[in-house]
Amino acid sequence: MSAAPPTMKKTERVQVEGGGHGRGPFGSGMVGQKALSFGPSLRRLAGRLRPERPKVIALFIAGVTSVALAAVGPKVLGRATDTIFAGVIGKSMPASATKEQVIDAARGRGDEQVADMLTGVDLIPGQGIDFGSLRAILLTALALYVASAIFQFVQSYLLNDVVQNTMLRLRAEVEDKVNSLPLRYFDGQPRGELLSRVTNDIDNVAQSMQQTMSQLLNSVLTVIFVFGMMFWISPTLGLIALVTIPLTMLLAAAVMKRSQSKFIAQWRHTGALNARIEEAYTGHALVKVFGRQHEVQESFEVENDELYESSFGAQFLSGLIMPIAMFIGNLNYVIIAVLGGLRVASGTLSLGDVQAFIQYSRQFTRPVTQIASMVNLLQSGVASVERVFELLDAESEPAETASAERPTATHGRVAFENVSFRYLEDQLLIENVSFHVDPGQTVAIVGPTGAGKTTLVNLIMRFYDLDSGRITLDGVDIASMARHDLRSQTGMVLQDTWLFEGSIRDNIRYGRLDATADEIRSAAQATYVDRFVGALPEGYDTVIDNEGGTVSAGEKQLITIARAFLADPALLILDEATSSVDTRTEVLVQHAMSALRADRTSFVIAHRLSTIRDADLILVMEDGRIVEQGNHGELLELGGAYARLYESQFSGPDPRESVHVGG
Repeated sequence: MSAAPPTMKKTERVQVEGGGHGRGPFGSGMVGQKALSFGPSLRRLAGRLRPERPKVIALFIAGVTSVALAAVGPKVLGRATDTIFAGVIGKSMPASATKEQVIDAARGRGDEQVADMLTGVDLIPGQGIDFGSLRAILLTALALYVASAIFQFVQSYLLNDVVQNTMLRLRAEVEDKVNSLPLRYFDGQPRGELLSRVTNDIDNVAQSMQQTMSQLLNSVLTVIFVFGMMFWISPTLGLIALVTIPLTMLLAAAVMKRSQSKFIAQWRHTGALNARIEEAYTGHALVKVFGRQHEVQESFEVENDELYESSFGAQFLSGLIMPIAMFIGNLNYVIIAVLGGLRVASGTLSLGDVQAFIQYSRQFTRPVTQIASMVNLLQSGVASVERVFELLDAESEPAETASAERPTATHGRVAFENVSFRYLEDQLLIENVSFHVDPGQTVAIVGPTGAGKTTLVNLIMRFYDLDSGRITLDGVDIASMARHDLRSQTGMVLQDTWLFEGSIRDNIRYGRLDATADEIRSAAQATYVDRFVGALPEGYDTVIDNEGGTVSAGEKQLITIARAFLADPALLILDEATSSVDTRTEVLVQHAMSALRADRTSFVIAHRLSTIRDADLILVMEDGRIVEQGNHGELLELGGAYARLYESQFSGPDPRESVHVGG
């Protein structure tokens, strides 16, 4: 089991698919690929609602019912207005006359407009307001609005359930995808950029779906039902109101086309800024030591300004939609009010119908305006989901073969047979490497920085697949083994330690989750962790954060070594694992490792040649090739590359010697 997240040495990293090289504390890097188009991304997001289809149908029915009941309300209230108006007008007329007589009298006086208006009023001369009828109308309207509110609550509840379940599956899918991605992907992605995709972007998608699905559905239904009611009251005025929809949508589409690219840039710059902040935060001590606060501040300001420009452009452009829609809606309202007044005066419409129509016109323009105002939210959400889909579409590790092999017994016999590997097709890194290691042997790998030492052990773990040749474990090609079977036989301790937030006991148990307390303590004693844990107030229950801030660098390394010890692996890989341990502790750890290496194959990469003098086999690498191999005495007698390394380390540096030991 790996004791820490695997990685390449910085000097061995090359530009790989999906990313770039050259990202330093103040460098720049690629933050995503070309964005997908708006339509396909939106349809792909909508397709993720299929598992929630019954709930989506139910919330659609609830929405239709809620909007339909609310749409009938103004028409009912218009009847109340007509009842009041008829009562007021009828009260002022003589009870002995009929409605027709009153109208004829008005025409006889030359009041044609009044006569026309009275023809559209259902009145009884001499009779006031019919409060019984008015009460029934108002109670009907109240019942309609209460029922509409109940169905709207049901719709909101179901919508929340649908969105959160969809996001639950999306987050799980992203987590599974991250776990299935090859190491090559992470080597080419800034951590802050990747974290922004799996946190900020998914949260933004959830927020956008929550707000737009409800409002968009209700707004579209409101437009349909309200237009139906308007057309029922007056087809002419209904057609006039209908003109506002294509006009508003046409202008909104023109703005959307310009603002979508701004939203995509906004979220990409957000990811870049997160990467910059995370990079500067984790290297805060080095920034202070080298006095680079000013450079970090300048770099932050550049990224921050780019985010500001893209965010301002996106919000400004999308913000134009709402005022445009409101202006068109208000213009439509004025036209309807004027024409409605003329219709009342001509007697072709009742006052209640005009009141209802004006109310409908406000309800009609409001959802159109809401649809327009939701465009920026929808664009922002689609821009974020595009970035999430880019992650989900990244190439995963090749699938395991159905007939995965496994050694009948794991002893730790490892053989490299003409192995070649490269990160890029035109840059060969490991070339035609062959050697074999017997069970229980310790193999030391030395050479200059960037020679391919860490890449060599990463190939053993199958973090990368070979270009040619093969690697066997106890006679079985590791390419035909399940990755889990291979890695479960391997313990790995890296130069860069990794501890998660939790107790020291939990961090050690990470090597084998079913380990007992006694086994954990035994592993800690073997690696001398027990020596410093006893001095801590909480002992093994002492909580450390993911940066290991409560323990020193050497103590962190000892904990990771104890984790690998507890895993009891057949293969042990120590990639400069003692580089952070003091000389005295290193001697003690070496003794513990000697006991651990019994009947186990060990691969050791070390700065200090004194730590690998007793290795059974020493591989000397230069430019991806093994130039020498043998034990310590044999290689010194050769007087070649290893002898020069050894002499430069223990006899003082030779200014003419360009080869040095390193990771």
